[in-house]
Amino acid sequence: MSADEALAKAEELLGELDARRTELERLAEADDVDGAAAVDVIAEIAELARQIEVELTRARTLADAPG
Repeated sequence: MSADEALAKAEELLGELDARRTELERLAEADDVDGAAAVDVIAEIAELARQIEVELTRARTLADAPG
């Protein structure tokens, strides 16, 4: 995997994170807030953020590698 591929993956994950954030906002604005669904979405956001961090670290490592 190249640094560019890792960055592309991070961007893809960021798009997914943004979609989950939009879903969380929709849940928060609902008249009958579904707390369990909101917690699930927050957990998904946290996992996506972790995956983004992994890809950015990978991209940095690959970019800094000699060769």
